[in-house]
Amino acid sequence: MATKFIASQSVEISVPQQSIGIQHYLRQPQRLVNALVDSSRIQPLTHEIFRLKMRPLTFMSLNIQPTVDMKVWAVPDGTVHLHSVGCEILGIEYINHRFDLNLKGHLSPYNTRNNTYLQGNANLEVLVELPPPFSLTPKPILETTGNSLLKSVLLTIKQRLLHQLIVDYCHWVKLQTQETKSTLNTREFPIWNIE
Repeated sequence: MATKFIASQSVEISVPQQSIGIQHYLRQPQRLVNALVDSSRIQPLTHEIFRLKMRPLTFMSLNIQPTVDMKVWAVPDGTVHLHSVGCEILGIEYINHRFDLNLKGHLSPYNTRNNTYLQGNANLEVLVELPPPFSLTPKPILETTGNSLLKSVLLTIKQRLLHQLIVDYCHWVKLQTQETKSTLNTREFPIWNIE
């Protein structure tokens, strides 16, 4: 019989004022994915779909390593949506064939009179049929353990997002500003070739 585990996590991030608004940064899915997960564990599949190799997890005495295919896209107002479109469990074939993961999330910019914030939410749901002897474990114990594990996964992602996203955003603005200045300087002061 399948057991369902669920977890949810919300986040609010204060965005420092920059010369380019955060909604422009958020339109680049690759940068956001890099803020969520270490780049060595990301494999781009298309412009919007990324394969994320998660860190190994321990559930009861099982060691599992999920690989999640994640679709990440932005809409015109700057809101970024994340949705899992595939999943594989490496290492335990029995669980891999009886495992379903559903992750949905969003991150939206909003402005107050003086500040800009990012507000987001992620919902993670796992449906898995566990092999014996785990299937004999009382369901409340399984659910408590599984829900705690999923919550810790989302919390780790949230902590990385809180730290990494703003750092990368500020770095991106700096690069964009330098490129613009470089382009303007080249146009204003052409190099004359006098022979």
